[in-house]
Order: sequence, then structure tokens, then C-alpha cells
Amino acid sequence: MTLFSSIMHKVFGASNAPPPGAGGSSTGGLATAASMPGPNTTGLPPGPAEAGMGAAPISPPPLPDAATASAPVDVEAVLTELAAPKGGGGNWQASIVDLLKLLDLDSGLAARKTLAEELNIHAGADGSAEQNMALSRAVWQELARNGGHVPESLKG
Repeated sequence: MTLFSSIMHKVFGASNAPPPGAGGSSTGGLATAASMPGPNTTGLPPGPAEAGMGAAPISPPPLPDAATASAPVDVEAVLTELAAPKGGGGNWQASIVDLLKLLDLDSGLAARKTLAEELNIHAGADGSAEQNMALSRAVWQELARNGGHVPESLKG
């Protein structure tokens, strides 16, 4: 698991993670045996679909997309709640180190270098204030792109 996916897991929770292959029907829009009408047992003449008179094929309804299946997660509220029992959690709104500590993740230089590689951040020297601020902004932006509601003030 990447460091950013660990951040997402901690913020969104395991139950909100999209399941593998989510986002569409595995039947490709084709009718399945379960969606096809059965034999006519009514004793009435066959309807157009049963008689094969050019009726459109029956398709199962599309599965909801994982991102639209539930409301966006209020990232700030989740983190504020996590920070409460930890004395406020430091300055997690602006500090990548404090954010990682709040989430009980490794906040060391090696972890932040890895996160910078994952998010393609090349600002400043490794561990510099410039890089840490860029990482913080990138994490907020990625959380927003992945279904989180993040206030504009945090996205930088």
C-alpha cells in the first residue's frame, strides 16, 4: 500500500474505499440470463419481446459509480474529530508532518520523500519547508480529487 493510499484509507475509512473493478457492469451492457424473460406461461399470445419482433434487448441497470454512490467525505470534519482526543493534532491543516502524525503514519524524511515521489512533487530539497508545504497542498488536492470535500483554504 502506498503512503497516499494509507492516508486515504485513514481519512475515508476502509468501508468507503471503492471495491476492485467498481465503476460499471461486468456484462458490458449485454442482457444476462437473469434479466431475460422466461417462457410464456400466461396462455396469452406472445408479446413483441417474446415473439422476437424487433424489441430492444433487455439490459440490467448500470451499477452506480463508486464516487457517486455516497456523499463526499468531509475531510476537514473527519480530521478535526481525529485531532480532538490528541489535543488538536498540531497544525495538521498546514503541516504534512503533523497530518501524518495525526493519522498515525510515518512522518519521517524517508516517508515524505516517498510521498513526494508518489505525488510527483519536486519542490525544494527533500525535507525542506518548501517541499513540505508542496506535499501538504498536494495531499489536500488529491483527497479532493478522490472524493473528499476539502475546503479551498486547505488546497492552497
